[in-house]
Amino acid sequence: MLVSRSVLFLAFQALFALVFGLAGKGGWAESARWWVLVAALANLVSIALLVKAFRAEGQRYLDLLHFSRESVKTDLLWFFGACLIGLPIASMPMSALAVLLFGDSTTPVNMLFQPLPTWAVALGLFFPLTIAFAELPTYFGYVMPRLEAQLKNGWAAWVLSALFLGIQHCFLPLIFDGRFLLWRAGMYLPFALFVGLILKLRPSLFPYLVILHALMDLSALSVYLLH
Repeated sequence: MLVSRSVLFLAFQALFALVFGLAGKGGWAESARWWVLVAALANLVSIALLVKAFRAEGQRYLDLLHFSRESVKTDLLWFFGACLIGLPIASMPMSALAVLLFGDSTTPVNMLFQPLPTWAVALGLFFPLTIAFAELPTYFGYVMPRLEAQLKNGWAAWVLSALFLGIQHCFLPLIFDGRFLLWRAGMYLPFALFVGLILKLRPSLFPYLVILHALMDLSALSVYLLH
């Protein structure tokens, strides 16, 4: 499960590349343009894997998304505090790393958000709607507590889970450019570490952060409106 999402991104992009290649439309380079649909498909498989994995242990995947009525007031205070600290952590490394690697903040963004037909952007809405139920639940709902039990070290489990969450972005999409790969690997790593730490300290914030995650990725799609 630690590498499952990276493998799924790679597999679905390869499938898109095969289809485009057979159609004579550019193969791998063309497939990178459609990463939002690759992500949506990978998310659906991730959710199915999570449901199956939890069920195999006699647990329910949906229990991760349960709001605690007993601690709702304290959870909301934690959540608002986490947003104040976390949102700058989520946004600042992206631009800073882009400037460091490319000399400006727009080049890698344009490589990531290549023009798509309107219908594809519309279908791309399934990306933020599904990632909310796939990404954080995989790395911090399923993997992190089980790594902690195996390693007997909760801090190592937190770092490893966050590290692999950050690295997975190299495969979404996989573009064979060293600077782009470094940008994708590092752009969300600080935020992944922050979110993992918050969930380690306050697991009851899980459903709140899942909603925040969906809204953040939904807002990211607005970049397509500028193309």
